[in-house]
Amino acid sequence: QLQLVESGGGLAQPGGSLRLSCVASGFNLDYYAIGWFRQAPGKEREGVSCISSFDVKETYSDSVRGRFTISMDTAKNTVYLQMNSLNPEDTAVYFCAAGPGVVPSRGLETDEYDYWGQGTQVTVSS
Repeated sequence: QLQLVESGGGLAQPGGSLRLSCVASGFNLDYYAIGWFRQAPGKEREGVSCISSFDVKETYSDSVRGRFTISMDTAKNTVYLQMNSLNPEDTAVYFCAAGPGVVPSRGLETDEYDYWGQGTQVTVSS
């Protein structure tokens, strides 16, 4: 059974850092693209970053580029999202998602992904 489990969320102060993890089970990350998305209260889910091992491509939204870094450890079947210089606008539930046929130019689109985790809450506040 294919499953994604996020962890690492919590409370951070503005300017602080958090690292999110997405552990995949039931499938091999070598054949999937993994995306990180977030959803704030009252807002639509938005793509933050994505990565795939087969084309070694990382993509970031404009709002996080230069602050967030996505990485993949295929030996651990885990994808990470290192989040630095956090600000209150980063507060949201963060989800990871997997898709076997993600079009690289559409890596931040929710409809490219077939499998989703349950999410982890990130709150940035002083």
